[in-house]
Amino acid sequence: MRYRVDARPLPELNRRADLVFRGPQVAVFVDGCYWHGCPQHGTTPTTNADYWLTKIGRNVARDLDTNRQLEEAGWMVIRLWEHEIPVEAVSRVVDAVQGRTP
Repeated sequence: MRYRVDARPLPELNRRADLVFRGPQVAVFVDGCYWHGCPQHGTTPTTNADYWLTKIGRNVARDLDTNRQLEEAGWMVIRLWEHEIPVEAVSRVVDAVQGRTP
């Protein structure tokens, strides 16, 4: 399986995925629980809370916008959380890529 690391799925979109499978058009993002507002492991900052909650909220909104734009362009978006079991995460990616490869 050929892929690019830290690459733009769409050249005109200034967003980078962690893994990009160009042929099957699968973009994989590995999101940190704190920075992307994980519902299970995200925490509320105690210092500078207003700033960080705003920042994390913008990250979540940007993630949703990225998903939408890529999906509208025909891409499959996979978002993995940093806490996911690696073997299970890899299985999700392999299944998606193989499912979209002729």
